[in-house]
Amino acid sequence: MKKRRLLMYVAVLPDRVEGYEIQLLVGIAWGKARMLQGLYGSLDRDKPLIRLPFTHFAVGTVLLALTGLIACLVISLMFHFDESTYTHCQVPNYLPSISASISLVPERYIWRFCIGLHSAPRFLVAAAYFSFYRGRFAKSFPDLALSGLALIAALAENVGLLLLTYVSSTETYSVHKNGFITFTACSLLHMLITCRLWQVIKKFSLNPEEFTSFRWKVRLFLFNVSCCLVAAYFFRRHNKYCEPGIYTLFALCEYLVVLSNMAFHMTAFWDFGNKEVMVTTPTEDKHY
Repeated sequence: MKKRRLLMYVAVLPDRVEGYEIQLLVGIAWGKARMLQGLYGSLDRDKPLIRLPFTHFAVGTVLLALTGLIACLVISLMFHFDESTYTHCQVPNYLPSISASISLVPERYIWRFCIGLHSAPRFLVAAAYFSFYRGRFAKSFPDLALSGLALIAALAENVGLLLLTYVSSTETYSVHKNGFITFTACSLLHMLITCRLWQVIKKFSLNPEEFTSFRWKVRLFLFNVSCCLVAAYFFRRHNKYCEPGIYTLFALCEYLVVLSNMAFHMTAFWDFGNKEVMVTTPTEDKHY
């Protein structure tokens, strides 16, 4: 009776995998039920619950944040123009800052929903990059230490993004401000370290995709730094002189800072283009 039950598992095996069939027959001959159990678990691993190309994963993650940003700005301009463009010195302003836009309703809920979904994959990508760097820099301690710092910066950047998202400027301004500073500073640090690491990778790699990734990382980092500096200049000038239209220029630069940050993270499209994101069942004993 026991042998007939074991043979049923042979029947459900795919025909293309002859090795499984042979090993199962050996297990039956020797009466080794544990071998069958291990092979049954291997069949589960062959059928992941979710299997997604990393390119789709990366695009979907960035599109969540981009869609939320565009939706909030459009709604603010169309329905809450006066509230979103108001400045403390009441000078003419024609674009809402991101902080002002995501503090309104329903914009704040749209933004929180999108960033909530966006932030979880960001933690996964940060871990994937660290694993990638450990493989590349296993024999170079300085670069390996930079890899660890890049991981910390990426995690802190994501935490800062969550903080400024879920605590709006109209609720607790100091917390929102610190979240924004954390996000910006850690973002710049993460970009700088990443460019340094990929400069080393480029020296020992002939992969055209990795070269393209490095080139765009450097361009986007320099563009992001430039936009941050210009945005800081306009913000300081607005607060000091309250000139008409200056806060609009600040808001425009702020948009470019965020968009270039999204584009920088999109370079994972090249870095892990041949990889897949899979969700599988664990290999523990669940059948006996």
